[in-house]
Amino acid sequence: MFAEKTKKLMDEVVRLKKEKNAIILAHLYQRPEVQEVADYVGDSLGLARTAANTDAEIIVFAGVHFMAESAKILSPDKIVLLPEIEAGCPLADTITAESLRAKKAEHPGAVVVTYVNSSAAVKAESDIICTSANAVKVVESIPGDKKIIFTPDKNLGSFVAKKTGRDLILWEGHCNTHQRLTPDDIREAKAKYPNAKVLVHPECRPEVTELADGVFSTTGIINYVVNDPREEFIIGTEAGIMHQLLKKAPEKKCYLASPKLVCPNMKLTTIEKVKLALETLEPQIEVDPEIAKKALEALEKMLAIG
Repeated sequence: MFAEKTKKLMDEVVRLKKEKNAIILAHLYQRPEVQEVADYVGDSLGLARTAANTDAEIIVFAGVHFMAESAKILSPDKIVLLPEIEAGCPLADTITAESLRAKKAEHPGAVVVTYVNSSAAVKAESDIICTSANAVKVVESIPGDKKIIFTPDKNLGSFVAKKTGRDLILWEGHCNTHQRLTPDDIREAKAKYPNAKVLVHPECRPEVTELADGVFSTTGIINYVVNDPREEFIIGTEAGIMHQLLKKAPEKKCYLASPKLVCPNMKLTTIEKVKLALETLEPQIEVDPEIAKKALEALEKMLAIG
């Protein structure tokens, strides 16, 4: 499956992580060769849980900046490496601590639910964090008489509002990659594969999720494909998920809903950069202790809900 040069690099990464008591955590949107050397591959919720509980001395985070920050907050005594320091998230960039404080001032007493796709500083200004896997549960945990500000993903917030019946104050942010998927893309895919079920991520725009047979987090999509008797599926999330679908459900036929579903930031991490990070123990992620303390409270509330 992999070229000989890539395979040698992968073998060297495996050797280095054992030698240095490191764990590699990879998001499902990472390159296949990066997923293959990881000790855990999953979505934001699973990655957060693993980072919080690992005994390894070093965490190599194959993902984007906010994910590595969360790992450092949850495991402050560990060395946390982000192999590509420029791997950011346009969604996370749509909100700052300052702009969130201004929104909170407009709605005194509102509970702030913030999607994990956000900076540590924004998490520190929030009451509780959520992921796409548990956003509905998190919102349902908040008393019905409380106003809720949901940041920063408007599409996910719209999906959660519909599922819970809550009137959420939504931030105007979205994931550039999922936003590219259109209703026409779904209709074209359904016309091409009429027997396939459509499974999409809740970061997709509402008019896309309305056309889907199921709306799930990345891990939720994988679990659905593995357990559903149907043999064909149209997948509406970032292309990296296709690697795990092929591994976990090789007998199923999965079709990416659009070739546009590629996150350039997730693809910045290469196997060469993972190897270099392990060799040099750079770049390291640090979080201001005061910010980390406040952000940890919000993250731990999320983890307590599950």
